[in-house]
Amino acid sequence: MRRFWVRWVLLIVFVAIIATVFVSLGDWQLDRLSERRERNAATIANEQAPVRPAEDVFTRTITEADQWQRVEARGTFDADHQFVVRYRENGGNSGYEIVTPLRMSTGILLVDRGFVTLSRSARIPAAAPAPPSGEVVVIGHVRRNEQGRQKAVTPVDGQLRLINSDAIGATLPYPVLNGYVSALVVQPPQAGDLQPLAVPELSEGPHFWYAVQWFIFTAFAVAGIVVFIRSDLRTRRESSVGSGG
Repeated sequence: MRRFWVRWVLLIVFVAIIATVFVSLGDWQLDRLSERRERNAATIANEQAPVRPAEDVFTRTITEADQWQRVEARGTFDADHQFVVRYRENGGNSGYEIVTPLRMSTGILLVDRGFVTLSRSARIPAAAPAPPSGEVVVIGHVRRNEQGRQKAVTPVDGQLRLINSDAIGATLPYPVLNGYVSALVVQPPQAGDLQPLAVPELSEGPHFWYAVQWFIFTAFAVAGIVVFIRSDLRTRRESSVGSGG
């Protein structure tokens, strides 16, 4: 019988460790679900709020909670310092985006002027199309800096992978405000086929069902202990009966 007890204790310890990991993973998925719900609610509230002057928003570090507010910015584009953002996606299409500094009275703000769809055979251009000249009015979404490897955020020959005002600003002859604006409307209108960037999908994602799966795995692991011990007891009884016969 002692041999069975050792097996059972080892099994229970093993299952306890596995169950702890599974429950932690389930809780992590529920936490991600809660964060996604909060982000979706903030996105909806920000997008539905009245358009605010950019000068009132871009006064600090832009955070996740600031994203997707609509702002209006007035100024002139710096056509001599533009950036092509490569390998981007928008509404299921692949292409590139154009980022141009906008000189406002309160500072210089990076503006993502829009997305250009590329066919599979088309190449990303080396230079960005020129922005409208003179004073412009830009209405767009507030965006925080994108984060990634240094190679992705650092412009090389006017091109980059991720939009980060700190990395871009380090290559410019003037300081820029933190974050950037994703343009919805530019007046006077821009030349070229520049499309506004779509708001991210506001679904809750698969997090709930992933959590359910981890909790089911935990239940299976615990139930396995019962099945294993009952199997051992049945084997012992059968052995005892056989020996007695």
